[in-house]
Amino acid sequence: MAVDLGPTGTFEGMLALARKKGRRRCVVACGEDCAAIEALAEAEREGIVTAVLYGDEQRITTICASLKVDPARFEIHHRAELRAAVDAAVRDAADNGDFLMKGQVDSATFLKGVLADDSGLRDDRILSHVAYLELPSYHKALAITDGGINAELDLKRKIDIVRNAVELSLFFGNSRPKVALLSAVERIKLNIAETLDWAIITRMGEQGEFGEALVEGPLAVDVALSAEAARVKRIASEVAGDVDILVVPSMATGNVLAKGLQYLGGAKACGLVVGARRPIVMLSRADTSATKLYSIAMGNLVSWR
Repeated sequence: MAVDLGPTGTFEGMLALARKKGRRRCVVACGEDCAAIEALAEAEREGIVTAVLYGDEQRITTICASLKVDPARFEIHHRAELRAAVDAAVRDAADNGDFLMKGQVDSATFLKGVLADDSGLRDDRILSHVAYLELPSYHKALAITDGGINAELDLKRKIDIVRNAVELSLFFGNSRPKVALLSAVERIKLNIAETLDWAIITRMGEQGEFGEALVEGPLAVDVALSAEAARVKRIASEVAGDVDILVVPSMATGNVLAKGLQYLGGAKACGLVVGARRPIVMLSRADTSATKLYSIAMGNLVSWR
C-alpha cells in the first residue's frame, strides 16, 4: 500500500507517517555505532522501531552509557567479529525482521553478507541504492541512484536501477515520477557509452515499460535541474527543472553528487537499498544521527509495502 508524502516529500512528513504507521523490527548489523544508536534511541522513543542490534555487546553498552541511553531499550545479540555480526543480522532480518540497517561496518563487508546466496534477502532483481535529499535550493525531495552498490553497470542493471527508483517514488505517492538519465551531454555519442543505454531506456519509458514515469536521457545535470538551462540550450524537456529522480552513469558519480549536495549544498539526506526482500538502510559510517533517523523512518515506511 502506497504512502503519500505530499507534493514536496519532506522528511518531517516521512517521520510523521512512520509514527502513524507504528513500530517495525529494525535489525542492525554491527550496532556499535554512536550515530546509529542515537538515531535508534530517538526512533524507539518516537514509536517507529523496535531495534535489534548485533555486534560487540560491551562496546554497544559503552556507547549507550556515553549517550545516556538505556541499553535495555534494545535487543542486543553479542557477535564480536564483524562478518559474524553481519551474517547473523542478515539472517534475522530475512526470517523475522521488517528491515535491515548497516551499522559500524564497511559497505563491502556488509554487502557480502546481504548478497550471499543463502542470505534470504536476494530476489530476482538487482539491489540498488536510492539516496533521497531535501535541498534548501530545490522545491521537492530529490532522489539519486545508484551511488552505493553497483560498481559495474550493463544495460540490464541500469534498467533495474531505474525500475527500483520509479517503484519507490510511486510508493511515496508520486503518480508520475520524472526521471533524468544523466550524462555529460544531451545527445547520443558513440564514445560515451551510457548515452546509448540511456537512449534505449528512454525509448522503453515511452513504450510504458516504467508505467506512468516520464523518463528522459541522456541529459546533463544542469538541464535536469533547471528549466532555464534547458531553454538556453534549446532542449525541449518535460523533466527539466522538475525532476524527481537523477539516475547517474556510475556509482562513483552518484556517491560524489549525493555527498557533495549534503556537505556543500546543505541537503538533508536519507538512503535505502531497494530490490531485496526487505528494505535495507545503508549509509556512510560518517553520516549524522539525523540522516540515520530519516533513513530509519524511510525503512519503516517501505517495510509496509
